[in-house]
Amino acid sequence: MKYRQFGKTNLKVSEIALGTWQLGSVWGETFNEDVAKETLKEAVSQGINLFDTADVYQDGMSEKTIGQFLKTQENKPFVVTKVGRRLPAQTKEGYSEENIRRFVDDARKNMDVDALDMVLLHCPPTDVYYEPKIFQVLDALKEEGKIKHFGVSVERIEEGLKAMEYEGVDAIEIIFNMFRMRPAELFFEEAKKRNVGVIVRVPLASGLLTGKFTKATTFNENDHRFFNREGAAFDKGETFSGVDYELGLEAVECLKAHFQTDNIAPYALRWILSFDAVSTVIPGASRPDQIVRNAQVVNMDPLSDEDMRKVKEIYDTYIKDPVHHLW
Repeated sequence: MKYRQFGKTNLKVSEIALGTWQLGSVWGETFNEDVAKETLKEAVSQGINLFDTADVYQDGMSEKTIGQFLKTQENKPFVVTKVGRRLPAQTKEGYSEENIRRFVDDARKNMDVDALDMVLLHCPPTDVYYEPKIFQVLDALKEEGKIKHFGVSVERIEEGLKAMEYEGVDAIEIIFNMFRMRPAELFFEEAKKRNVGVIVRVPLASGLLTGKFTKATTFNENDHRFFNREGAAFDKGETFSGVDYELGLEAVECLKAHFQTDNIAPYALRWILSFDAVSTVIPGASRPDQIVRNAQVVNMDPLSDEDMRKVKEIYDTYIKDPVHHLW
């Protein structure tokens, strides 16, 4: 494994980390605690030292399982957890001091720790970023020793840029991949300038950039890739990075042809690591074997200038016009 500086935290984090949305389960299916524990164990054995979770993942079971696992580890992984999506409606008013404190206390209880390593607000509404008092609550929780670091997970560039204005924000989690290139413009530049850590989520565009999907692929009715393609449940950009599924498949075929393989996932992850503003990438994994494949990416040769040019050309041809300025 290779490691990078995590913004101003003075921590070094693994280039490939672990996203736990699907931990011990496939989207829309039952959580398997034994598989989850084996997956966490494999992550540590591969040198992964950052886990990303949220209070809503498996209705708190992701946090609880990680908390139990931490007790078995001498060198404990750094855990990022996200809060806020348990609100019945995503409104600015929902991010009250009372609610934020309750979410943090619940997460501490789930993981059975006195202080959370890092808390991110979990894709709150845009107007939350224009409420300094909300970030002052996070500052207070840090002063009180309940959290060590904080930041935000964002949907839009605007939100990330605004969040960086708050001195206490140590990291921002953002969607960035071969089909979502806009962060590589102003956002990355500002993150480096302000020494803010960047956690890249949805790196494989909900699996679209693995290369294994076709027009005939079917998804479980409880899988967001089935029910959220038009943003019926949450931001459309979370599903396939907001790219039309069939258009995305066309672009994927071009990537397969260029890299001369049907398995483009390693190239998609290695592409992200080509950007020095990125601190860590959090591909999801539901099984130990997926951890191994993801971790091996750090030992790949960097993509060539021609590879980078071709990926950009494919993006410009298929993806940029309908997607680039939406997020």
